[in-house]
Amino acid sequence: MSKVILVTGGAGFIGSALVRFLINETDNTVINYDKLTYAGNLESLKSVEDSSRYHFVKGDICDFGAVTETLERYQPDYIMHLAAESHVDRSIDGPGEFIETNIVGTYALLECAKEYYQGLGEDKKSTFRFHHISTDEVYGDLGETGLFTEETPYEPSSPYSASKAASDHLVRAWYRTFGLPVVVTNCSNNYGPFHFPEKLIPLVILNALEGKSLPIYGDGKQVRDWLFVEDHARALYKVVSEGKLGETYNIGGFNEKQNIEVVNTICEILNDLVSDKPNSIGDFKELITFVKDRPGHDVRYAIDAGKINKELGWHPEETFESGIKKTVQWYLDNQEWCKNVQDGSYQRERLGS
Repeated sequence: MSKVILVTGGAGFIGSALVRFLINETDNTVINYDKLTYAGNLESLKSVEDSSRYHFVKGDICDFGAVTETLERYQPDYIMHLAAESHVDRSIDGPGEFIETNIVGTYALLECAKEYYQGLGEDKKSTFRFHHISTDEVYGDLGETGLFTEETPYEPSSPYSASKAASDHLVRAWYRTFGLPVVVTNCSNNYGPFHFPEKLIPLVILNALEGKSLPIYGDGKQVRDWLFVEDHARALYKVVSEGKLGETYNIGGFNEKQNIEVVNTICEILNDLVSDKPNSIGDFKELITFVKDRPGHDVRYAIDAGKINKELGWHPEETFESGIKKTVQWYLDNQEWCKNVQDGSYQRERLGS
C-alpha cells in the first residue's frame, strides 16, 4: 500500500537522491520540505518535479507553525528527516548555524511530529515512522583497525558531528520518553551525482577540469568508507519501511579508501575521459597539492553495515570503482548544473582553515 512520505531536506544531495528514488522506484507520494539554503537546489529534482506524486513545500524545520501546517495538510505516514547543515569545514567557520538547524531544528520537528502522531487514529498510528538520518562522524576517530557498529560510543570531534550527535540523542529521547516511533541511521561518506562542490569528490573533479590545484589535507592518508548515494537511498527506504522501532542501522559502502587514493582514482578516470586537458598539463595528478590539515581532523571512519545486511537484506550495488566512474561521467555531462548551483556564494575556496 502506498504511503505519504515527508522528506525534510529533500533538495539536498542525499535528500534529492531519496526523492528521485521514491518517485521513480515506488508508488509513494513525496512531500519535499526544504528551506533551500545554499546546498539545496531544486534543479536536482527536475526529472521528477512534474510527477503528480511529488509536492514541494519551502519551509524551515525550526518553524513550528510551518511544520505543523504541512503535517496537517499532507498527513504523512513517514517522516524522513535529512534537513541538516552537513559540512565539517563550514562548522569550524560558523558553528551557530549547525547548532540552530541540526539541534534546535530537530527538536522543533520532533515536537511537531509528536503532536501530530498523538492525534492520529489507531490504524495510522500503528504504521507511522519518524526516521532520523545521521552520520558516522558522531562516533569520532576510529583508529587504524576495527569498524563502527551500532554500539560504538559517541565521541564527536567537530561542531558538525557534535550537533548531529546531539540530534541523535534527542530522537532517541523522544522515543523513550514520549513513545514517538523512530528509527535512526548513521551513514558513511556519500558520493555521486548532484553533490554540492564543497565536498571532496565534486571539488576535485571540477577543479581538475579547470586546471586548478587539487587540495589534499595533511598527508592525504585519512580513511573514509565511501557509499554511492543511490545505494544509500535504497537503504533509507528499507529502514523506514521495514526497520524495527527504536533501532539504529549503520549504512556503509564496504569501500574504505584513503583520501589520496580517491583523488588519484579521479585523476586517472579524467585522464582517460578528457582529451583536451587544461593548462597544457599531461596528467591531472600534476595538480595535486598538499595543504595544512583541518583542525581536529579524524583520521579514519569505517562502518560495519552487517546489521542492515542481515536484518533487512540491504547491500550496496556499486563498488567504489563502478560508482566513481559513474560520478565523474555525470559531472562531465552536467556542467550546466555545476555552474547553476554555484551562485557566487561559494567558489570552491578553502573553508574551515
